[in-house]
Amino acid sequence: MIKMIHPIAGGTALLTISTFWLSTAFSELFASQSAITAVKTAIPWGFLVLIPALAATTGSGLALSQGRRAGLIGAKIKRMPLIAANGLLVLVPAAFFLAHKAKAAELDAVFYAVQALELVAGAANITLLLLNARDGLRMKARSCNR
Repeated sequence: MIKMIHPIAGGTALLTISTFWLSTAFSELFASQSAITAVKTAIPWGFLVLIPALAATTGSGLALSQGRRAGLIGAKIKRMPLIAANGLLVLVPAAFFLAHKAKAAELDAVFYAVQALELVAGAANITLLLLNARDGLRMKARSCNR
């Protein structure tokens, strides 16, 4: 069961973060202020999906690792604190700040500076999650070839 939960939860987390990132980028580049406001105020609601998905991914991953810390498992485990810290210290506060500013129709220089930081931090988390997915697929391929 855990072998099913881990990739589903990880895929859900990656898809959710990617959706946040792409929605933000497209609304900023091509949409109206009201669309930007809609996107920025919707993103914190997405945490109701994202946070449990990340928790399930981490918990199931640790259970699957069975205490091993070498090789690809070790690389995945080393990335998780970076993903979590980036999310908790940068992305979540930025999302709430941007939602507040957007709701108040304050799309000013501070809004766009935080928006730029959020896009960079989000891209970093997407990259780290993709690296973890790649390593997970490599581990699965190795276990299938045995």
